[in-house]
Amino acid sequence: MSHHTLPPIGRDTTGMPPVAAVAVPPHTTARPTSDDGPPVEGPSVEGPSVEGPSVEGPLSVWPGSTTPLGHDDLAVGGVPLTEVADRFGTPSYVLDEDEIRRRCRAYLRAFPDAEVYYAAKAFLCRAMVHWVREEGLGLDVCSAGELELAVTTGFPPARMVLHGNAKSPADLRAALRLGVGRIALDNTSEIARLAAAVPAGSRQKVLIRVVPGIAAGGHAKIRTGTDDQKFGLSIADGSAQHAIARVLSQPRLELVGLHCHLGSQITTVKPYLSAVRRLIGLLARIREQHGVTLPELDLGGGHGVAYRPGEPALDLASLGARIRAELARGCAAAGLPVPRLAVEPGRAIAGPAGVVLYRVLSVKRTGGRTFVAVDGGMSDNPRPALYGVRYAPRLVGRDAAAATEPVTVVGRHCEAGDVLAADVPLPADVRPGDLLAVPVAGAYQVSMASGYNLVGRPPVVAVTAGHARLLVRRESLADIQERDIGL
Repeated sequence: MSHHTLPPIGRDTTGMPPVAAVAVPPHTTARPTSDDGPPVEGPSVEGPSVEGPSVEGPLSVWPGSTTPLGHDDLAVGGVPLTEVADRFGTPSYVLDEDEIRRRCRAYLRAFPDAEVYYAAKAFLCRAMVHWVREEGLGLDVCSAGELELAVTTGFPPARMVLHGNAKSPADLRAALRLGVGRIALDNTSEIARLAAAVPAGSRQKVLIRVVPGIAAGGHAKIRTGTDDQKFGLSIADGSAQHAIARVLSQPRLELVGLHCHLGSQITTVKPYLSAVRRLIGLLARIREQHGVTLPELDLGGGHGVAYRPGEPALDLASLGARIRAELARGCAAAGLPVPRLAVEPGRAIAGPAGVVLYRVLSVKRTGGRTFVAVDGGMSDNPRPALYGVRYAPRLVGRDAAAATEPVTVVGRHCEAGDVLAADVPLPADVRPGDLLAVPVAGAYQVSMASGYNLVGRPPVVAVTAGHARLLVRRESLADIQERDIGL
């Protein structure tokens, strides 16, 4: 049995435990979204309302299979975390395979008759490709590297969409050579370049990524629905409409729909509903001006997850139902057929399924603060340094003899900003050799890992049904040295 009751996101007919709802902290209100007519001047910013319940309980943000063991150890997927650390070393990333699969199924329940693309940028390896394919999801890729890995693992390229604000010639060549289902055009210069590369006698299906002028997301650096960032083509200044006309004039390109991505760590349904309204308006203008009815609408992802207990949770079932209802209502009012919907979750599938394990290397009390240094850091998780993300590390593998006190967990790298978790409660007797586990580590950690200080990237271990197996091995010093070809 699961250690805790998780907020439901829909009935799972497989009988598996329910999946935790996605959640993040609310953010500051700036100005309301205009839901009718053309975009207002300047971006609209989603306010602090929360659609779902808070995620509570000390283990509420852990994978659903997490169970307490003796001596304050935890098991994930039936495997004790201390056993994973002893067998594979630290740092190590642990992925609960069943949690990944449950979350894939939850999306298919919440968005029936829609295309659900897993966003590979969150985390990708061959096993992940295999799981996603088995569960019936498509794949959203951003480079020839992600594309090639997926195809060589057996994923059908026709069920992929290629994204990127600056796709390289190699990216486009690989997409055409392998037969990617859709390419999301992000700028006007891609249009002629892609059209020229499409083989004679064939057509490439494309989407136009539009910017609807809606700001939503957990941090300014991950808000992508406004005109002041690098992604997409603006509705407000006419760039999107210009690109649409150019694509329709290219006989080797087939415009099948619109795409937008508002940002990441979005906690409420409202910005998605606003985006649906604005995109329906654009679909109606396309039909009026060009006599073309586009059959697809991709709303991207950005569904936030709770990183710490007590953070608010997005009700995924409500998200799906309300988006579909808004789409049906808006299309009926505009006299449009309802386009096939697509969504692109990444973090909300991979993030809560992952746990990272660290060994404590030193404990330093200075300047009125306690610093707990571990054997990883910003090279395997740059997100706290980039976005100020906050985590909830936990001591595992021994019973603490002291009450908790606020400490700052820091990494081993030569940066003052190498902080993994600031002012978090850990036992006052934490000491070198202790094992720390950090939940919600499955997304944007391994995928964003760097070679800083040449420490090597950690391995990824899958757990399920009491068994652990290596998915991605640890990067060794030999790996690093082999890339350096000499003086």
